[in-house]
Amino acid sequence: MKTRASIILGLLALIVALPIALRRETATTDPRRADDRLIILTPHNESIRNEFGEAFAAHWKSTTGRSIYVDWRTPGGTSEIRMVLDAGFKAAKETGREGIGVDLLFGGGEPDFSGQAKQGRLVPLRVFESQTALFAQDGPIPETFTGERYYPPDHVWVGTCMSQFGICYNPDVLRRLKLDPPTSWRDLGDPRYAGSLALADPTKSGSVARAFELLVQGEILRTLAQAPDDRQAAIEAGWTAGLQLIQKLAANARYFTDSASKIPQDVGQGNAAAGMCIDFYGRSFADELTSASGTPRVVWIAPQGGTTLSADPVGVLKGAPHPEIAEAFVEFCLSPAAQVLWFAKPGTPNGPRQRALHRTPIRRDVYTPENLANSTMPDVHPYQDSGNFTYQRELTGAAFNTLRQLVKVMCIDSHDEMKSAWQAMHAAGMPADALAVFSDVSIMPYSTSSKGDPRFDGSDPLKTAENAARIGEWFRANYRKAEAIARSKSKL
Repeated sequence: MKTRASIILGLLALIVALPIALRRETATTDPRRADDRLIILTPHNESIRNEFGEAFAAHWKSTTGRSIYVDWRTPGGTSEIRMVLDAGFKAAKETGREGIGVDLLFGGGEPDFSGQAKQGRLVPLRVFESQTALFAQDGPIPETFTGERYYPPDHVWVGTCMSQFGICYNPDVLRRLKLDPPTSWRDLGDPRYAGSLALADPTKSGSVARAFELLVQGEILRTLAQAPDDRQAAIEAGWTAGLQLIQKLAANARYFTDSASKIPQDVGQGNAAAGMCIDFYGRSFADELTSASGTPRVVWIAPQGGTTLSADPVGVLKGAPHPEIAEAFVEFCLSPAAQVLWFAKPGTPNGPRQRALHRTPIRRDVYTPENLANSTMPDVHPYQDSGNFTYQRELTGAAFNTLRQLVKVMCIDSHDEMKSAWQAMHAAGMPADALAVFSDVSIMPYSTSSKGDPRFDGSDPLKTAENAARIGEWFRANYRKAEAIARSKSKL
Protein backbone atom coordinates (compact mmCIF):
# COMPACT_ATOMS: atom_id res chain seq x y z
CA MET A 1 0.00 0.00 0.00
CA LYS A 2 2.82 2.35 0.86
CA THR A 3 4.50 1.70 -2.52
CA ARG A 4 1.23 2.32 -4.31
CA ALA A 5 0.70 5.57 -2.40
CA SER A 6 4.23 6.68 -3.29
CA ILE A 7 3.58 5.97 -6.97
CA ILE A 8 0.34 7.96 -6.87
CA LEU A 9 2.04 10.87 -5.13
CA GLY A 10 4.85 10.74 -7.64
CA LEU A 11 2.40 10.86 -10.53
CA LEU A 12 0.55 13.78 -8.93
CA ALA A 13 3.82 15.64 -8.48
CA LEU A 14 4.68 14.95 -12.13
CA ILE A 15 1.33 16.32 -13.27
CA VAL A 16 1.78 19.46 -11.19
CA ALA A 17 5.38 19.88 -12.30
CA LEU A 18 4.66 19.34 -16.00
CA PRO A 19 3.79 23.00 -16.68
CA ILE A 20 7.19 23.94 -15.27
CA ALA A 21 9.00 21.61 -17.61
CA LEU A 22 7.01 22.90 -20.56
CA ARG A 23 7.71 26.54 -19.72
CA ARG A 24 11.46 26.52 -19.26
CA GLU A 25 13.43 29.42 -20.58
CA THR A 26 17.03 30.42 -20.81
CA ALA A 27 18.21 33.99 -20.86
CA THR A 28 21.77 33.06 -21.63
CA THR A 29 23.43 29.89 -22.85
CA ASP A 30 22.54 26.71 -24.72
CA PRO A 31 22.14 24.17 -21.87
CA ARG A 32 24.06 21.54 -23.82
CA ARG A 33 27.15 23.75 -23.93
CA ALA A 34 26.94 25.54 -20.57
CA ASP A 35 29.50 24.73 -17.89
CA ASP A 36 26.97 25.27 -15.08
CA ARG A 37 23.24 25.38 -14.49
CA LEU A 38 20.90 27.20 -12.09
CA ILE A 39 17.20 26.31 -11.71
CA ILE A 40 14.91 29.11 -10.48
CA LEU A 41 11.21 28.94 -9.65
CA THR A 42 9.66 32.39 -10.03
CA PRO A 43 6.48 34.42 -10.59
CA HIS A 44 8.57 37.25 -12.09
CA ASN A 45 7.66 38.47 -15.56
CA GLU A 46 9.65 37.84 -18.72
CA SER A 47 11.51 41.17 -18.59
CA ILE A 48 12.86 40.47 -15.10
CA ARG A 49 13.80 36.90 -16.01
CA ASN A 50 15.64 38.01 -19.14
CA GLU A 51 17.47 40.93 -17.54
CA PHE A 52 18.52 39.10 -14.37
CA GLY A 53 19.40 35.97 -16.32
CA GLU A 54 21.67 37.91 -18.67
CA ALA A 55 23.20 39.99 -15.87
CA PHE A 56 23.93 37.02 -13.62
CA ALA A 57 25.38 35.01 -16.52
CA ALA A 58 27.76 37.89 -17.29
CA HIS A 59 28.66 38.18 -13.60
CA TRP A 60 29.24 34.43 -13.31
CA LYS A 61 31.47 34.43 -16.39
CA SER A 62 33.52 37.37 -15.14
CA THR A 63 34.02 35.92 -11.65
CA THR A 64 34.48 32.22 -12.45
CA GLY A 65 35.34 32.10 -16.14
CA ARG A 66 32.46 29.64 -16.63
CA SER A 67 29.27 29.86 -18.68
CA ILE A 68 25.90 29.19 -17.09
CA TYR A 69 22.43 28.17 -18.22
CA VAL A 70 19.74 29.91 -16.15
CA ASP A 71 16.75 27.60 -16.20
CA TRP A 72 13.62 29.57 -15.29
CA ARG A 73 10.53 27.66 -14.14
CA THR A 74 7.32 29.70 -14.38
CA PRO A 75 4.15 27.76 -13.50
CA GLY A 76 2.18 30.97 -12.86
CA GLY A 77 1.65 33.27 -9.89
CA THR A 78 2.40 32.68 -6.23
CA SER A 79 -0.68 30.50 -5.71
CA GLU A 80 0.39 28.12 -8.48
CA ILE A 81 3.96 28.13 -7.20
CA ARG A 82 2.74 27.21 -3.73
CA MET A 83 0.87 24.22 -5.16
CA VAL A 84 3.98 23.13 -7.07
CA LEU A 85 6.11 23.33 -3.93
CA ASP A 86 3.51 21.51 -1.83
CA ALA A 87 3.24 18.66 -4.33
CA GLY A 88 6.98 18.50 -4.97
CA PHE A 89 8.06 18.39 -1.34
CA LYS A 90 5.31 15.93 -0.45
CA ALA A 91 6.50 13.59 -3.20
CA ALA A 92 10.13 14.10 -2.14
CA LYS A 93 9.31 13.14 1.43
CA GLU A 94 7.50 10.00 0.28
CA THR A 95 10.45 8.93 -1.86
CA GLY A 96 13.15 9.84 0.65
CA ARG A 97 14.58 12.75 -1.35
CA GLU A 98 15.58 16.04 0.26
CA GLY A 99 14.78 18.51 -2.50
CA ILE A 100 12.62 18.92 -5.58
CA GLY A 101 15.32 19.58 -8.17
CA VAL A 102 15.00 23.39 -7.96
CA ASP A 103 17.64 25.75 -6.54
CA LEU A 104 15.89 29.02 -5.81
CA LEU A 105 12.57 30.66 -5.13
CA PHE A 106 12.85 34.18 -6.55
CA GLY A 107 9.99 36.65 -6.20
CA GLY A 108 6.67 36.77 -4.41
CA GLY A 109 5.61 38.27 -1.11
CA GLU A 110 6.84 37.96 2.45
CA PRO A 111 3.82 35.79 3.42
CA ASP A 112 4.74 33.31 0.68
CA PHE A 113 8.33 32.99 1.87
CA SER A 114 7.37 32.90 5.54
CA GLY A 115 4.98 30.06 4.75
CA GLN A 116 7.69 28.07 2.98
CA ALA A 117 10.15 28.77 5.79
CA LYS A 118 7.66 27.55 8.38
CA GLN A 119 7.58 24.21 6.58
CA GLY A 120 11.38 23.97 6.58
CA ARG A 121 11.79 24.35 2.81
CA LEU A 122 14.34 27.19 2.86
CA VAL A 123 17.93 27.12 4.12
CA PRO A 124 19.94 29.84 5.92
CA LEU A 125 21.65 32.14 3.44
CA ARG A 126 25.42 32.54 3.28
CA VAL A 127 25.18 36.25 2.49
CA PHE A 128 24.34 37.08 6.12
CA GLU A 129 27.76 35.78 7.13
CA SER A 130 29.77 36.84 4.09
CA GLN A 131 28.41 40.41 3.93
CA THR A 132 27.51 41.37 7.49
CA ALA A 133 27.84 45.10 6.73
CA LEU A 134 24.75 44.92 4.52
CA PHE A 135 22.60 44.14 7.54
CA ALA A 136 24.30 46.26 10.20
CA GLN A 137 22.26 48.79 12.14
CA ASP A 138 21.53 51.70 9.77
CA GLY A 139 23.10 49.59 7.00
CA PRO A 140 21.90 49.35 3.39
CA ILE A 141 19.19 46.72 4.11
CA PRO A 142 17.07 47.24 7.25
CA GLU A 143 15.51 44.30 9.03
CA THR A 144 12.11 46.02 8.96
CA PHE A 145 10.61 49.13 7.37
CA THR A 146 7.01 50.45 7.44
CA GLY A 147 6.37 47.50 9.72
CA GLU A 148 7.26 45.04 6.95
CA ARG A 149 10.04 42.50 7.43
CA TYR A 150 12.89 42.56 4.89
CA TYR A 151 14.61 39.45 6.26
CA PRO A 152 13.73 37.02 9.08
CA PRO A 153 15.75 36.26 12.23
CA ASP A 154 16.71 32.82 10.90
CA HIS A 155 18.05 34.39 7.65
CA VAL A 156 16.40 31.92 5.27
CA TRP A 157 15.26 34.62 2.83
CA VAL A 158 16.04 38.22 2.07
CA GLY A 159 14.24 40.97 0.17
CA THR A 160 15.81 42.03 -3.13
CA CYS A 161 13.41 44.85 -4.02
CA MET A 162 10.21 46.39 -2.68
CA SER A 163 6.61 46.25 -3.80
CA GLN A 164 3.77 48.63 -3.05
CA PHE A 165 0.12 48.28 -3.91
CA GLY A 166 -1.71 51.40 -4.94
CA ILE A 167 -4.16 52.91 -7.39
CA CYS A 168 -3.77 53.40 -11.12
CA TYR A 169 -6.21 55.64 -12.98
CA ASN A 170 -6.88 57.12 -16.40
CA PRO A 171 -7.06 60.94 -16.21
CA ASP A 172 -9.20 61.20 -19.37
CA VAL A 173 -11.79 58.72 -18.14
CA LEU A 174 -11.98 60.44 -14.74
CA ARG A 175 -12.64 63.78 -16.44
CA ARG A 176 -15.38 62.16 -18.46
CA LEU A 177 -16.95 60.80 -15.27
CA LYS A 178 -16.44 64.19 -13.56
CA LEU A 179 -14.35 62.62 -10.82
CA ASP A 180 -11.30 64.09 -9.14
CA PRO A 181 -8.13 61.95 -9.18
CA PRO A 182 -8.21 59.52 -6.23
CA THR A 183 -5.80 59.96 -3.34
CA SER A 184 -7.04 57.17 -1.02
CA TRP A 185 -8.78 53.80 -1.11
CA ARG A 186 -11.91 55.50 0.20
CA ASP A 187 -12.19 57.58 -2.95
CA LEU A 188 -12.75 54.41 -4.98
CA GLY A 189 -15.88 53.66 -2.96
CA ASP A 190 -17.71 56.58 -4.59
CA PRO A 191 -20.79 55.14 -6.41
CA ARG A 192 -19.90 57.23 -9.46
CA TYR A 193 -17.16 54.65 -10.13
CA ALA A 194 -19.85 51.96 -10.59
CA GLY A 195 -18.90 49.59 -13.39
CA SER A 196 -15.53 51.24 -13.97
CA LEU A 197 -13.16 49.81 -11.34
CA ALA A 198 -10.75 46.96 -12.09
CA LEU A 199 -9.82 44.65 -9.21
CA ALA A 200 -7.85 41.40 -8.82
CA ASP A 201 -8.81 38.15 -7.11
CA PRO A 202 -6.92 37.83 -3.78
CA THR A 203 -7.29 34.04 -3.77
CA LYS A 204 -5.06 33.90 -6.87
CA SER A 205 -2.28 36.15 -5.60
CA GLY A 206 -0.64 36.60 -2.21
CA SER A 207 0.35 40.18 -3.04
CA VAL A 208 -3.23 41.09 -3.95
CA ALA A 209 -4.42 39.48 -0.71
CA ARG A 210 -1.92 41.62 1.18
CA ALA A 211 -3.31 44.73 -0.53
CA PHE A 212 -6.77 43.96 0.83
CA GLU A 213 -5.31 43.29 4.26
CA LEU A 214 -3.52 46.65 4.22
CA LEU A 215 -6.73 48.38 3.16
CA VAL A 216 -8.47 46.94 6.23
CA GLN A 217 -5.58 47.73 8.52
CA GLY A 218 -5.54 51.31 7.23
CA GLU A 219 -9.14 51.69 8.40
CA ILE A 220 -8.28 50.18 11.79
CA LEU A 221 -5.38 52.59 12.25
CA ARG A 222 -7.63 55.48 11.24
CA THR A 223 -10.21 54.64 13.90
CA LEU A 224 -7.49 54.10 16.49
CA ALA A 225 -6.16 57.59 15.80
CA GLN A 226 -9.65 59.03 16.20
CA ALA A 227 -10.58 57.11 19.37
CA PRO A 228 -7.38 56.06 21.17
CA ASP A 229 -9.02 55.76 24.61
CA ASP A 230 -10.98 52.61 23.79
CA ARG A 231 -8.51 50.61 21.76
CA GLN A 232 -10.53 47.40 21.38
CA ALA A 233 -13.71 49.20 20.32
CA ALA A 234 -11.74 51.28 17.83
CA ILE A 235 -10.09 48.19 16.35
CA GLU A 236 -13.44 46.43 15.97
CA ALA A 237 -14.99 49.52 14.37
CA GLY A 238 -12.03 49.83 12.01
CA TRP A 239 -12.33 46.17 11.00
CA THR A 240 -16.00 46.70 10.15
CA ALA A 241 -15.20 49.89 8.23
CA GLY A 242 -12.50 48.06 6.29
CA LEU A 243 -14.82 45.24 5.22
CA GLN A 244 -17.49 47.76 4.25
CA LEU A 245 -14.96 49.69 2.17
CA ILE A 246 -14.02 46.47 0.35
CA GLN A 247 -17.72 45.98 -0.37
CA LYS A 248 -17.97 49.44 -1.92
CA LEU A 249 -14.93 48.90 -4.12
CA ALA A 250 -16.22 45.50 -5.19
CA ALA A 251 -19.66 46.92 -5.97
CA ASN A 252 -17.99 49.45 -8.28
CA ALA A 253 -15.83 46.78 -9.95
CA ARG A 254 -16.30 45.67 -13.54
CA TYR A 255 -14.51 42.41 -12.73
CA PHE A 256 -12.05 40.55 -10.52
CA THR A 257 -9.20 39.36 -12.73
CA ASP A 258 -6.69 36.55 -12.23
CA SER A 259 -4.11 38.61 -14.17
CA ALA A 260 -2.65 41.57 -12.29
CA SER A 261 -1.25 43.10 -15.51
CA LYS A 262 -4.74 43.27 -17.05
CA ILE A 263 -5.77 46.09 -14.70
CA PRO A 264 -3.35 48.86 -15.78
CA GLN A 265 -3.73 47.76 -19.39
CA ASP A 266 -7.52 48.16 -19.25
CA VAL A 267 -7.14 51.46 -17.41
CA GLY A 268 -4.72 52.72 -20.07
CA GLN A 269 -7.04 51.68 -22.87
CA GLY A 270 -9.99 53.42 -21.23
CA ASN A 271 -11.88 50.22 -20.43
CA ALA A 272 -11.71 51.07 -16.72
CA ALA A 273 -11.40 54.37 -14.91
CA ALA A 274 -9.17 53.11 -12.10
CA GLY A 275 -8.02 49.98 -10.37
CA MET A 276 -5.96 48.31 -7.67
CA CYS A 277 -2.45 47.93 -9.04
CA ILE A 278 1.03 47.01 -7.86
CA ASP A 279 3.57 49.78 -8.36
CA PHE A 280 5.76 48.27 -11.08
CA TYR A 281 2.82 47.37 -13.31
CA GLY A 282 1.42 50.86 -12.90
CA ARG A 283 4.73 52.50 -13.71
CA SER A 284 5.38 50.19 -16.66
CA PHE A 285 2.07 50.98 -18.32
CA ALA A 286 2.39 54.67 -17.48
CA ASP A 287 5.68 54.61 -19.36
CA GLU A 288 4.30 52.70 -22.34
CA LEU A 289 0.77 54.09 -22.79
CA THR A 290 0.52 57.78 -23.67
CA SER A 291 -2.02 59.94 -25.44
CA ALA A 292 -1.46 61.70 -28.78
CA SER A 293 -0.27 64.76 -26.85
CA GLY A 294 2.29 62.66 -24.95
CA THR A 295 0.51 62.70 -21.59
CA PRO A 296 0.23 59.37 -19.74
CA ARG A 297 -2.96 57.35 -20.01
CA VAL A 298 -2.08 55.65 -16.73
CA VAL A 299 -1.15 57.40 -13.49
CA TRP A 300 -0.08 55.34 -10.47
CA ILE A 301 -0.26 56.62 -6.89
CA ALA A 302 0.33 55.20 -3.42
CA PRO A 303 -2.89 55.89 -1.48
CA GLN A 304 -2.29 58.11 1.52
CA GLY A 305 -2.29 56.13 4.76
CA GLY A 306 -3.24 52.96 2.94
CA THR A 307 -0.11 51.07 1.98
CA THR A 308 3.34 49.91 3.05
CA LEU A 309 6.54 48.90 1.28
CA SER A 310 6.86 45.12 1.38
CA ALA A 311 9.82 42.97 0.43
CA ASP A 312 10.04 40.87 -2.72
CA PRO A 313 12.42 38.13 -1.54
CA VAL A 314 14.74 35.40 -2.76
CA GLY A 315 15.62 32.17 -0.97
CA VAL A 316 17.54 28.93 -1.55
CA LEU A 317 15.38 25.82 -1.45
CA LYS A 318 16.22 22.82 0.72
CA GLY A 319 18.05 20.15 -1.27
CA ALA A 320 19.04 22.60 -4.04
CA PRO A 321 20.99 20.70 -6.72
CA HIS A 322 23.42 23.61 -7.19
CA PRO A 323 23.64 25.24 -3.73
CA GLU A 324 26.88 27.16 -4.25
CA ILE A 325 25.62 28.78 -7.45
CA ALA A 326 22.29 29.51 -5.79
CA GLU A 327 24.06 31.32 -2.94
CA ALA A 328 26.08 33.27 -5.50
CA PHE A 329 22.84 34.35 -7.21
CA VAL A 330 21.47 35.67 -3.89
CA GLU A 331 24.67 37.63 -3.29
CA PHE A 332 24.52 38.99 -6.83
CA CYS A 333 20.92 40.15 -6.33
CA LEU A 334 22.03 42.27 -3.36
CA SER A 335 25.04 43.77 -5.15
CA PRO A 336 24.92 47.47 -6.13
CA ALA A 337 24.95 46.55 -9.83
CA ALA A 338 21.94 44.25 -9.58
CA GLN A 339 20.09 46.70 -7.35
CA VAL A 340 20.49 49.45 -9.93
CA LEU A 341 19.14 47.06 -12.57
CA TRP A 342 15.74 47.18 -10.86
CA PHE A 343 15.10 50.86 -11.61
CA ALA A 344 17.60 52.08 -14.22
CA LYS A 345 16.73 53.17 -17.74
CA PRO A 346 17.76 50.76 -20.52
CA GLY A 347 21.24 51.48 -21.80
CA THR A 348 22.46 53.35 -18.72
CA PRO A 349 25.32 52.02 -16.54
CA ASN A 350 24.21 48.70 -14.96
CA GLY A 351 20.79 49.26 -16.52
CA PRO A 352 18.68 46.72 -18.40
CA ARG A 353 19.49 45.90 -22.01
CA GLN A 354 15.96 45.87 -23.41
CA ARG A 355 13.14 46.99 -21.10
CA ALA A 356 12.97 48.97 -17.88
CA LEU A 357 11.84 46.92 -14.89
CA HIS A 358 10.32 49.81 -12.89
CA ARG A 359 11.05 48.14 -9.54
CA THR A 360 12.15 49.73 -6.26
CA PRO A 361 15.58 48.54 -5.00
CA ILE A 362 15.80 47.47 -1.37
CA ARG A 363 19.27 48.90 -0.66
CA ARG A 364 19.15 52.41 0.77
CA ASP A 365 22.55 53.31 -0.60
CA VAL A 366 21.62 52.98 -4.29
CA TYR A 367 19.34 56.05 -4.14
CA THR A 368 22.19 58.38 -5.07
CA PRO A 369 21.78 61.47 -7.28
CA GLU A 370 23.70 59.69 -10.05
CA ASN A 371 21.55 56.56 -9.96
CA LEU A 372 18.30 58.51 -9.66
CA ALA A 373 19.28 60.63 -12.69
CA ASN A 374 19.45 57.40 -14.72
CA SER A 375 16.30 55.95 -13.16
CA THR A 376 12.83 55.57 -14.64
CA MET A 377 11.49 56.98 -11.37
CA PRO A 378 13.86 59.82 -10.41
CA ASP A 379 11.51 61.24 -7.77
CA VAL A 380 11.08 57.97 -5.87
CA HIS A 381 12.95 57.53 -2.60
CA PRO A 382 11.04 55.00 -0.48
CA TYR A 383 13.04 55.51 2.67
CA GLN A 384 12.07 59.19 2.70
CA ASP A 385 8.37 58.78 1.80
CA SER A 386 6.11 59.94 4.63
CA GLY A 387 2.86 58.76 3.02
CA ASN A 388 3.00 55.15 4.24
CA PHE A 389 1.73 53.74 7.51
CA THR A 390 3.56 51.29 9.75
CA TYR A 391 2.13 47.81 9.42
CA GLN A 392 1.16 46.18 12.72
CA ARG A 393 1.12 42.44 12.19
CA GLU A 394 -0.74 41.75 15.42
CA LEU A 395 -3.81 43.61 14.13
CA THR A 396 -4.54 41.70 10.92
CA GLY A 397 -1.67 39.31 10.17
CA ALA A 398 -3.47 36.20 11.42
CA ALA A 399 -6.54 37.19 9.37
CA PHE A 400 -4.62 37.15 6.08
CA ASN A 401 -6.14 33.91 4.70
CA THR A 402 -9.52 34.66 6.23
CA LEU A 403 -9.66 38.01 4.43
CA ARG A 404 -8.72 36.62 1.04
CA GLN A 405 -11.42 33.93 1.30
CA LEU A 406 -13.92 36.45 2.64
CA VAL A 407 -13.42 38.71 -0.37
CA LYS A 408 -14.19 35.71 -2.56
CA VAL A 409 -17.50 34.80 -0.92
CA MET A 410 -18.55 38.35 0.01
CA CYS A 411 -17.68 40.02 -3.28
CA ILE A 412 -16.64 37.68 -6.10
CA ASP A 413 -19.04 34.74 -5.81
CA SER A 414 -21.93 37.14 -5.17
CA HIS A 415 -20.81 39.89 -7.54
CA ASP A 416 -23.96 39.91 -9.68
CA GLU A 417 -26.24 40.37 -6.66
CA MET A 418 -23.89 42.95 -5.18
CA LYS A 419 -23.71 45.08 -8.33
CA SER A 420 -27.46 44.92 -8.90
CA ALA A 421 -28.14 46.11 -5.34
CA TRP A 422 -25.53 48.86 -5.60
CA GLN A 423 -27.04 50.21 -8.81
CA ALA A 424 -30.55 50.19 -7.34
CA MET A 425 -29.34 51.94 -4.20
CA HIS A 426 -27.49 54.57 -6.23
CA ALA A 427 -30.60 55.23 -8.33
CA ALA A 428 -32.65 55.63 -5.14
CA GLY A 429 -30.17 58.09 -3.61
CA MET A 430 -28.45 55.60 -1.31
CA PRO A 431 -31.26 55.18 1.26
CA ALA A 432 -29.83 54.62 4.73
CA ASP A 433 -31.91 51.53 5.53
CA ALA A 434 -30.88 49.78 2.30
CA LEU A 435 -27.23 50.74 2.83
CA ALA A 436 -27.34 49.34 6.37
CA VAL A 437 -28.51 45.96 5.09
CA PHE A 438 -26.03 45.97 2.19
CA SER A 439 -23.14 46.83 4.56
CA ASP A 440 -23.98 44.32 7.29
CA VAL A 441 -20.76 42.37 7.91
CA SER A 442 -21.65 41.20 11.42
CA ILE A 443 -21.27 37.56 10.38
CA MET A 444 -17.50 38.17 10.26
CA PRO A 445 -16.64 39.92 13.57
CA TYR A 446 -13.11 40.95 14.40
CA SER A 447 -13.19 38.81 17.57
CA THR A 448 -13.00 35.59 15.53
CA SER A 449 -11.71 36.73 12.15
CA SER A 450 -8.59 38.41 13.53
CA LYS A 451 -7.28 35.06 14.78
CA GLY A 452 -7.93 33.29 11.49
CA ASP A 453 -11.57 32.25 11.28
CA PRO A 454 -11.78 28.43 11.41
CA ARG A 455 -14.78 28.60 9.08
CA PHE A 456 -12.31 29.60 6.36
CA ASP A 457 -9.03 28.31 7.80
CA GLY A 458 -10.19 24.92 9.11
CA SER A 459 -8.35 21.67 8.44
CA ASP A 460 -11.45 19.90 7.08
CA PRO A 461 -11.90 21.03 3.45
CA LEU A 462 -15.52 19.83 3.28
CA LYS A 463 -16.56 21.78 6.37
CA THR A 464 -14.62 24.79 5.12
CA ALA A 465 -16.46 24.66 1.79
CA GLU A 466 -19.82 24.26 3.55
CA ASN A 467 -19.15 27.25 5.80
CA ALA A 468 -17.94 29.37 2.90
CA ALA A 469 -21.12 28.55 0.96
CA ARG A 470 -23.27 29.40 3.96
CA ILE A 471 -21.53 32.71 4.58
CA GLY A 472 -21.68 33.54 0.88
CA GLU A 473 -25.43 32.92 0.78
CA TRP A 474 -25.85 35.17 3.83
CA PHE A 475 -24.27 38.04 1.90
CA ARG A 476 -26.31 37.27 -1.22
CA ALA A 477 -29.51 37.42 0.79
CA ASN A 478 -28.47 40.79 2.23
CA TYR A 479 -27.75 42.19 -1.23
CA ARG A 480 -31.13 41.00 -2.53
CA LYS A 481 -32.88 42.54 0.46
CA ALA A 482 -30.99 45.83 0.07
CA GLU A 483 -31.97 45.95 -3.60
CA ALA A 484 -35.63 45.33 -2.75
CA ILE A 485 -35.60 48.15 -0.19
CA ALA A 486 -33.96 50.53 -2.66
CA ARG A 487 -36.42 49.68 -5.44
CA SER A 488 -39.35 50.23 -3.11
CA LYS A 489 -37.99 53.70 -2.33
CA SER A 490 -37.67 54.49 -6.04
CA LYS A 491 -41.38 53.78 -6.56
CA LEU A 492 -42.50 56.20 -3.85
